[in-house]
Amino acid sequence: MQHMGKLICSNLGARMDSEPKRWRILADVLYDLGTGLEVLSPLCPHLFLEVAGLGNFAKGMAVVAARATRLPIYSSFAKEGNLSDLFAKGEAISTLFNVVGLGVGIHLASTVCSSMQGKLIAGPLLSIIHVFSVVEEMRAAPINTLNPQRTAMIVADFLKTGKVSSPADLRYREDLLFPGRLIEDAGNVKVGRALHKVVKPSKLQEWKEIFPEEKFVLRHGNKWTDMLLEHNATAEDALRGWLVAAYATSMEKSFHEPSASMLQDAYDKMNSIFTPFLNELQAKGWHTDRFLDGTGSRFAF
Repeated sequence: MQHMGKLICSNLGARMDSEPKRWRILADVLYDLGTGLEVLSPLCPHLFLEVAGLGNFAKGMAVVAARATRLPIYSSFAKEGNLSDLFAKGEAISTLFNVVGLGVGIHLASTVCSSMQGKLIAGPLLSIIHVFSVVEEMRAAPINTLNPQRTAMIVADFLKTGKVSSPADLRYREDLLFPGRLIEDAGNVKVGRALHKVVKPSKLQEWKEIFPEEKFVLRHGNKWTDMLLEHNATAEDALRGWLVAAYATSMEKSFHEPSASMLQDAYDKMNSIFTPFLNELQAKGWHTDRFLDGTGSRFAF
């Protein structure tokens, strides 16, 4: 069951790249859940195998998610190629607290948790402290890769203040529970929806010809703007499309009705500011060579 959990979780790697902090928190929740099921399994001997197996299934998924998200989180702290040193220090800290945890666990097992009632009280309490600590840890960690949420926040801040936010500026503002929420100030952009839900495949070439040199397609709707990216589009292409959508939405609010030239005006405005915007973005430490949209759909001709 644990191996099955690992195999299933391995298929979600692209989502972990896009939202490593969210999946790191989920990994710890799953591990605590699996441990809790193992503790409870003696209470139902007729279902022991099923309950213990389900606990191991959850722990298997947790192990893969925790290991897979470690690299993108450590990478954001790396300076001058010292990623191996960061890993070594991280393992040292992990080992230290594992030893401390074992000592505390042995003490609890011989006192408070010597009975099942004690386990049922101490277990959830320790789990709450654990998950809370991980959430605070992840909120404090700055991630310097661009995903849909961080891109939208950068664009929204730039349109409001004219300044580019750094990874440290955004870390406490990221929504780790619902990362896919729309940000109105960034044009209410949705990226990576299934192609057939956005535009008919036969019409894709027609939409592509609006900006033939770009690697994105925009389709403005009533509630949001869909953006589709080509399969080899980078974060720079996503930023260009996002800025066009945000400027177009802003112009629509000003004129109260969309016009045929509005999208072209928004595109011209984006081109006029994009080079200094990109330079400042890179100076703040953002990686613009790739756009991590998880399992989002892309297109190719």
